[in-house]
Amino acid sequence: MIRRNVDLSRANTLGLPCRAERFLATDDIATTRDALRQAVERDWPLTVLGGGSNLVLQPWLPGLALKPTFADLRFEEVGEGDVLVHAGAGLNWHALVEALAARDLWGIENLALIPGHVGAAPIQNIGAYGVELADVLEQVHLLHLEDGQETVLDREECAFGYRDSVFKHALENRVVITRLVLRVSPQARPRLDYGDLAARLPARPCASDVVAAVSAVRREKLPDPKVLGNAGSFFKNPVVSSGHAQALLERHPTMPHFPLANGGVKLAAGWLIDQCGLKGLREGHVGTHERQALVLVHHGGGSAAELLALARHVIEEVQARFDVALEQEPRLMGRAAR
Repeated sequence: MIRRNVDLSRANTLGLPCRAERFLATDDIATTRDALRQAVERDWPLTVLGGGSNLVLQPWLPGLALKPTFADLRFEEVGEGDVLVHAGAGLNWHALVEALAARDLWGIENLALIPGHVGAAPIQNIGAYGVELADVLEQVHLLHLEDGQETVLDREECAFGYRDSVFKHALENRVVITRLVLRVSPQARPRLDYGDLAARLPARPCASDVVAAVSAVRREKLPDPKVLGNAGSFFKNPVVSSGHAQALLERHPTMPHFPLANGGVKLAAGWLIDQCGLKGLREGHVGTHERQALVLVHHGGGSAAELLALARHVIEEVQARFDVALEQEPRLMGRAAR
């Protein structure tokens, strides 16, 4: 049943105050399709909520906030020893990572402890420690807002990029993701060349060992949103031209940089922000995290407006010092007032 005027302050990991005009949690296709039909017929704006971990909610969310809670999980053995994992959109992502590791299935162990739900993973092509969702994704199952039709996209149709996908462009606000199909393997395929992961693991780690090591690294560097409100990395790592990177390296020889196949160079947004002296900054109820400047935090009692003002300040400081434009990663939803 659709509820009205629902408090969503606990439905986003930043803990920002927000009320939804209408809200529905649904775990079946028929109910979801009916809600989409009502949204179209009554011209309600639609917002699809997952774990609330990659968004900034403003105080008022008009229309219908829909939260898919499909939580089914099925394993299908296929050719070449691989396994297809059919996972409902409402599953907790880290719980899925742990479930696969418990079966010693390889493919997403480096994506441990990323907050949020399975259905949100393809939207920004989640990635960490040298692995992206695109590396293992086979299919995304969808319901279309316009007509309630079910369709399936393969990896290529998702148009994955760095923290990007078709769901941020052509299909933004037009579909509801209901499930993912991932291809994983029982054969050990550790990818440990990022940071000091290899040093934390035995010579022949199992998938659960990698999950534990990645989780430990993330806990050391990132705040727990249950303790301190945050949306994870607030800015994407910027990509600049090789010439721009070289000019910066002449002034900052220790600057982290990662050459890309297309000729560009990826920079570390956290390092850039730190060099501007902004790590641990506090402005009213919000700030940058004391251990990771890339993470903006909400200490409680604040608002989206405060957080966005801080984000603008960070962007302006990095632009002024390095001539590098930072891009906000969490999506902004809702509006300032009714």
